[in-house]
Amino acid sequence: MHDLDYLRLLQAAVEQSFDAVVITTAELDRPGPEIVYANPAFLSMTGYPLEEILGQTPHLFQGKATSRPMLDRLRAALEAGKGFSAQTVNYRKDGTPYDVEWSISPVRDEAGGITHFVSVQRDITAETREHERGQMLVYALDASSDSVVITDRDNRILDVNSAFEKHIGYSRKEVRGKNPSVLQSGLHDRSFYQRMWDTLDQGNVFRDTFIDRQKNGQLLHMEETITPVRNEHGELTGYVSIGKDITERVNAENELKRLATTDMLTGLINRMHFEKILSHEHDRVRRYGHPAALIMIDIDHFKQINDDFGHPIGDAVLTRFARLISEHIRATDSFARWGGEEFMLITPDTDEPAARALAEKLRRLVHDTDFPEIGHVTASFGVVPLAEDATPEQTVHRVDQRLYAAKQQGRDRVVGDD
Repeated sequence: MHDLDYLRLLQAAVEQSFDAVVITTAELDRPGPEIVYANPAFLSMTGYPLEEILGQTPHLFQGKATSRPMLDRLRAALEAGKGFSAQTVNYRKDGTPYDVEWSISPVRDEAGGITHFVSVQRDITAETREHERGQMLVYALDASSDSVVITDRDNRILDVNSAFEKHIGYSRKEVRGKNPSVLQSGLHDRSFYQRMWDTLDQGNVFRDTFIDRQKNGQLLHMEETITPVRNEHGELTGYVSIGKDITERVNAENELKRLATTDMLTGLINRMHFEKILSHEHDRVRRYGHPAALIMIDIDHFKQINDDFGHPIGDAVLTRFARLISEHIRATDSFARWGGEEFMLITPDTDEPAARALAEKLRRLVHDTDFPEIGHVTASFGVVPLAEDATPEQTVHRVDQRLYAAKQQGRDRVVGDD
């Protein structure tokens, strides 16, 4: 290839380059190097026509936001005959600033002397703004009091914010690359997660309360919104989950429920809640025909205990009695304080003979137990089945009669429905 052809090819490449190219003389003393060439990309980036910048110095594009320390480093590098790369702010002909990334290299002649400087530049304003926007989003996420988890399309954690670290106890480093399932408490069934994925797969937002487990093992109630994220082509790229810690609220609500349904002294179900359970059990008996029984219990001579030892001791006996019975019944049974020294026990899926046998076992247990505060106590028991054609009120009346009969017959005994 002839030198002339090569030069023409080289010029065409520079002219058609997407990168801005400007060539100056090597004069560093005032007024500085003069521009001798600029390609179309440089003219488009700066807004100047070629005739207005030829013979000018690069100071033409500088302004108040151009970094002075950077220019000092540039001059030192050029004086040393070295190349230099940097990012700064320059200005277009209309005065608008733009972020530019450029590198400057010295051009030497055959003798090694520097004759020109070539600068290749690129407008990075859009990239800079996008980076700043990304940084602002990061700052905003970290400033949020809500927990944020960002995952990829395969549901691997890409990042979390500071609130997540505070709420969950894991650091960013510990959870990045992991599946959010590491936070699962095991208290949600498979259908819960199936419903979540069905919603997300349809492109919809999923909202619900998650019970997560913190790093220290404690449970955390999070009101979460999970959103599928798609790119401009509609392709799924990942998920963003925003969660609000509602543990205190849930605990407060649970405590209110407990107070509304629990006897304050013994911790058992209170009478009001027990009546609802009894009504529900009656409905179950009528609907399915399953047997169930009601047992009423009364601590014998309890008034004398209060009179002889005082009400604080009486309360201690009630509490110990409640705990004793609770420890010897099934989890499916419902045990309540009915009032004073009277207690009620519902035994689902239990016929009257089996319920009477249970009552007898509990009677002997009470009889054989030493109550440290007063010694031994006894209790009387009434037992009736839940009849399909009876109301809860009628059942309570019948069991109260059986208990009255047990007390009339000498106490410390079980009287059934026979």
